[in-house]
Amino acid sequence: MARVYLGLGSNIDAERHLRMGIEQLRQRFGELELSTVYRNRSVGFDGDDFLNMVVGFESEASPAAIQAEIERIHGLAGRQRGEARYASRTLDIDLLLYDDLVTEVPGLRLPRPDVLEYGFVLRPLTELAPELAHPVTGRTMLEHWQAFDADSESLTAVDLDL
Repeated sequence: MARVYLGLGSNIDAERHLRMGIEQLRQRFGELELSTVYRNRSVGFDGDDFLNMVVGFESEASPAAIQAEIERIHGLAGRQRGEARYASRTLDIDLLLYDDLVTEVPGLRLPRPDVLEYGFVLRPLTELAPELAHPVTGRTMLEHWQAFDADSESLTAVDLDL
């Protein structure tokens, strides 16, 4: 069994789309560990605020199978591939970590660079797995969060029943 972490975000009818994404992930992968949901400004474009979170779960599915499931859920949320990299999203699910796998193949890079680049990914991941070592740096998520410039992003916890 692999320990898997996914990042979820939305800024279009965000509460509804996050709930749908969580429901679909539970149906496919079972019990999920959920972080706090955080509101943050859009990054790279002018748009509505995003709601972001991280989920963790155990799975025997391969990274490719998980990625295929993510794409199926994106389809259910009405997400169209080919959208601009920085744009509003009904639902954005990213495979962040798959155990300590380090790989880069077309369409999949693990660990996902977002883990260390964005507070809206690192903070909720740190909540779920503070002692987890990053597979490339060897430092824990907590160590990375403590070194992160938290003032660079405004993150506000949101009470959302998922």
